[in-house]
Amino acid sequence: MADFDVLVLGAGSGGYACALRAAQLGLSVGLVEKGKVGGTCLHVGCIPTKALLHAAEVADNARESEQFGVRATLDGIDMPGVNAYKDGVVARLHKGLTGLVKSRGITVVEGAGRVTGDRQVTVTGDGGAQVLTGRHLVLATGSRSRSLPGLEVDGERVLTSEHALRLEHVPASVVVLGGGVIGCEFASVWRSFGAEVTIVEALPRLVAGEDEASSKALERAFRKRGITFRTGTPFQSVKTTDDGVAVTVEGGDVIEAELLLVAVGRGPVTEGLGFEEAGVRTERGFVLTDESCRTGVEGVYAVGDIVPGLQLAHRGFAQGIFVAEHIAGLDPTPLDETAIPRVTYSHPEVASVGLDEAAARAAHGDDGIEILTYDLGGNGKSQILKTQGFVKLVRRTDGPVIGVHMVGDRVGELIGEAQLIYAWEAHADDVAPLVHAHPTQNEALGEAHLALAGKPLHAHS
Repeated sequence: MADFDVLVLGAGSGGYACALRAAQLGLSVGLVEKGKVGGTCLHVGCIPTKALLHAAEVADNARESEQFGVRATLDGIDMPGVNAYKDGVVARLHKGLTGLVKSRGITVVEGAGRVTGDRQVTVTGDGGAQVLTGRHLVLATGSRSRSLPGLEVDGERVLTSEHALRLEHVPASVVVLGGGVIGCEFASVWRSFGAEVTIVEALPRLVAGEDEASSKALERAFRKRGITFRTGTPFQSVKTTDDGVAVTVEGGDVIEAELLLVAVGRGPVTEGLGFEEAGVRTERGFVLTDESCRTGVEGVYAVGDIVPGLQLAHRGFAQGIFVAEHIAGLDPTPLDETAIPRVTYSHPEVASVGLDEAAARAAHGDDGIEILTYDLGGNGKSQILKTQGFVKLVRRTDGPVIGVHMVGDRVGELIGEAQLIYAWEAHADDVAPLVHAHPTQNEALGEAHLALAGKPLHAHS
């Protein structure tokens, strides 16, 4: 007799979502976690970094208040105060989540779990070891910060994002290794706090997973803000100096700074957890699954960052819900990975859903797609906020919109409507008649679709 209907290993976004939904559907649930319920996203990822980014926005508002006719001065950044604000947000959310998990009758087992048999997990904690079994086992062990071969993270001069979240001072200068989402977000924060920032990225552009136009817009904005970046520039080595670090890049240039942030992506946490011994197939540490998150071992599923694809909390969350419903015998629709919204919360923000222009051209040919770009300069709320950027639409010729790409402050708040447009395969003519409140940035989406439908009210390109 199994201890639980559903045994979940890992209580991050994917694991706790699966546990909550399974319990809601009347299944008995065990949730194994060696750290805190909420995982990376809540404690050392999305939530604390976005709190830092909001503090950075407040700093910028104070520094630039005169342009709005408000006389304010920025006396400085009190990092202990910033951290207290950030930690308070995390603590309140953690308290709410643990209360919710408890109220659903989920058994939380604290300790390090390892798969030791058929749908069996041995948990080692303060009270020794205990063996748990489930009719179904869900692997949700998440990810950790990656480094590069020969690059030693010491937590003092050479940091990961986890270390960066605990800094008690604003560094005078930072080299950020990696121009992806995490690198660009921290670069944005530190620049707002007054640091000199240099991003080193081996790929040809910043946020290389985004549409090329979005990358160019972000690079322009970063240049204007005084953030230095070196794209197409692989890292070679780092040595610590009396004052900080000396980073050597390909070509021999040396960049000196107080700190080096290693933001080269996140790797799956699967090693040594008994997955392969249990028959679960992995590739470079990632667990291979079908579209229903099944591993190929009877009754064993995997969700979140350990599954190849976008490493986003909301993807893991959605997969967790899907798996719970699948186990409960419902007929949930598998996730469309392309319909998952993506946001970089830098200043300005970058947000997208669907295919970028290059992928759309590869799939449908040059004649098979149409592109329309609407400049936020024509949007009243964006003018009020003094932000610049665009809404770029990609559609199949005379067909549905298959990609939405946006750059500008707060565009992450627009991605919800963009996701509906993409996921419901809306045509420009379907969106054009919808009334968008004025003045909002949402209007920019409406105006862009009006223009794409052949009814442009304002200039567009």
